[in-house]
Amino acid sequence: MLHTVIFIGLCLMVGYLCGCISTAYFVGKMHHIDIRKEGSGNLGSTNALRTLGVKAGLLTFLGDILKTLIPILVLRFVICAGHEEEGLFYALWLGLGTVLGHNFPFWLHFKGGKGIAVTAAVILALAHWQVMVIGLTVFVVIVFITRYVSLGSLIVAFYLPVNFLIWYQSSPYFYAMLGVSLVYTFLAFFQHRTNIVRLLHGNERKIGKKN
Repeated sequence: MLHTVIFIGLCLMVGYLCGCISTAYFVGKMHHIDIRKEGSGNLGSTNALRTLGVKAGLLTFLGDILKTLIPILVLRFVICAGHEEEGLFYALWLGLGTVLGHNFPFWLHFKGGKGIAVTAAVILALAHWQVMVIGLTVFVVIVFITRYVSLGSLIVAFYLPVNFLIWYQSSPYFYAMLGVSLVYTFLAFFQHRTNIVRLLHGNERKIGKKN
């Protein structure tokens, strides 16, 4: 039990440090701006897209994906090789640490992004392919029809719990994995709380608009 708690702590710590690599901040500096003072002020790919254009948005998104995906894959297929469900369990904690670091980077006064790209990377690394294909399709359709990235992002927040509910009910880690996956959902909604208010009032910013 102590070994498990210690390893969970290490996963959270390593994940947090990886998450603190704020891609949007560095992309902004490449363009000689502090992106925290532009657009929504958010350190995420959507604000980079709106503020600096498609190339910057894609570069930010890619950086956020890689800072999450690489450590998770190393954990699952190198450190926990041959222990699939155990590796999956610890990878969830590692990913959660990355989301926390991305959302609340200590060196930027705990003001970061909203964690959706990072969460998407965790889904990519851990979820069954059916969840990824259906989930991506749903996200694209919602954003295409409504032009609200925030609305599509809130839907993405449910993919991890759905994945574990469908495929891992017989796992000894089921309740723990479901509980941790719901923390991802909570964090996504918490970080999008102002977007949710704007959605309810019909004045949320749409993709393609800078203001």
